Amino acid sequence: MRLRFLGTTSEATTCPALYETDRGTIVVQGTEVVDPEARADLRHLADYETAVEVPRELLVEIARKVLT
Repeated sequence: MRLRFLGTTSEATTCPALYETDRGTIVVQGTEVVDPEARADLRHLADYETAVEVPRELLVEIARKVLT
């Protein structure tokens, strides 16, 4: 799999960030959700999966770039 950087809202151009793959999927880079109560709210989380947190603004900004 190859990744193409889509963008970030971080001033240091690090996490959080979004990437497009050559498989037509999106990879999210962010802070892992480790709070037990928050993780308990996740549905159908497989053992090989994790959840990351990104700001809503990042999704809106990238959606504008990708969909326009």
